[in-house]
Amino acid sequence: MENNLASRLDKIAPFHVMELMKMAAALESQGRHLIHMGIGEPDFTAPQIVIDAAAKAMADGRLQYTSALGVPALREAISAHYAEKFGLNVPASRIIVTAGASAALLLACAALVEAGREVLMPDPFYPCNRHFVAAFEGKAKLVASGPEHRFQLSDQMVREHWTSDTAGVLLASPSNPTGTSIAVGELAKIIASVKERGGFTIVDEIYQGLSYDAPPFSALSLDDDVVIINSFSKYFNMTGWRLGWLVVPERIVPELEKLSQNLFICPSSIAQHAALACFSPEALTIYEERKAEFKRRRDYIVPALRELGFGVPVMPDGAFYVYADCSRFTNDADAFAKQVLNDAGVVIVPGLDFGPATASSYVRLSYANSMENLQEAVVRLRKFLAQPA
Repeated sequence: MENNLASRLDKIAPFHVMELMKMAAALESQGRHLIHMGIGEPDFTAPQIVIDAAAKAMADGRLQYTSALGVPALREAISAHYAEKFGLNVPASRIIVTAGASAALLLACAALVEAGREVLMPDPFYPCNRHFVAAFEGKAKLVASGPEHRFQLSDQMVREHWTSDTAGVLLASPSNPTGTSIAVGELAKIIASVKERGGFTIVDEIYQGLSYDAPPFSALSLDDDVVIINSFSKYFNMTGWRLGWLVVPERIVPELEKLSQNLFICPSSIAQHAALACFSPEALTIYEERKAEFKRRRDYIVPALRELGFGVPVMPDGAFYVYADCSRFTNDADAFAKQVLNDAGVVIVPGLDFGPATASSYVRLSYANSMENLQEAVVRLRKFLAQPA
C-alpha cells in the first residue's frame, strides 16, 4: 500500500505545531500544569443562545441534508451582516456556506488553481493555505514579507514576482501567524495589479471580526471579483462546529455549487441552524464584549513581551496572535519553543510551520487565554529567560 500513495503527498509538510501539542499533552498526563499560548482557538465557546438554537434544531428534527450552497436563511443572514456591519450590498446568491473556512479554501483552490500554476502568498503565512494549493497540483510561491511590510505582500512584491506561470494571490487580513492586516490602500493596489494581469485574488478574512484599531472593513469594498473566505470559528467562537463561507462573483457560483455537491454534499445542518443565532442582537453584544477582552489582552501581552526582550516589530491589529522575534535568545526557534515548554511550562509555537523566512528567528504566541494565565505565562517566561545559558 505504501508504494501506491500519490506523489502529491510529498508536497504536504507535517504540521509541526501538532507535534508540539503532543509533547504538551504528554507532560500534562504526567501532572504538569501548562499555560497554552499555542493553538489559535478562542478560549470562549459558543454563547448559550447559539447552543440553544442547535438543541432546538435537533429537537425539531432539522437534521437532513441541506442545499450544497447552505441553508437559504443563513445565506440571507450573512448578506444582512455585510450590509449592517460594512454597508455592503452582498446578495445572498453570492454566498456559499461551507464546512469551515478550510472547505471554503479547498473549493476556491479546486475552482481556480490549475496544475503547475503558481499562487503568490507572503512568508510567513498559515501553512495549510499553501497545502490547499498543493493539493490541486498548484505551486505556492512564498514571498519573504518582513516587518517593514507588516509581514504582508505589497503591490510591488506582486509585480516583481508575477510571471507567466502565476495564476493569482492568496492573502489573509488579519493574518495568522502575525495578527497584522494589509493597509487598505495597499490592498486596493494589489487587487488592481492582479486583475490587470488576469489573475485571481483570494482574501482570507476569518479574523476580520477581530480587528481592533480601525473600522470594520472587507476587501469586498474594493472589488466584487475578489473571492472572500470567512468563518464562524474565530469571531463567532464556533471552532468545532466546522462552518464557514465563501463570497464569490455570481458567475462562478454554479461551478462552486457543483464542486460542493460532489466534495462535501453540504455543511452540517445543525451547525447552520445554530449559526443563525449568531446574528441576533444578544449574541452580537456578547461577541463585541469578547472582542474588547481580546484587545485588552493584546494591550497587556505585547508590552510585556517587549519588556522580556522579545522583538515585536509590528503591533498586531487583529486576530489573537503576537509574532515575536526571539533571535536575542536563540538561533533555533524550534528548539527554543521546546525548551520553553519543558522548562517554563508555557506552550508557544516556532516559526517553522509558517515559512522559511522567519522559521529560525520567530515564535507565535496566542493570547486566546485568560488574563490571569497570560500574566502567569509572563512570570514563567521571565524566570526562564533569567536562567544562565
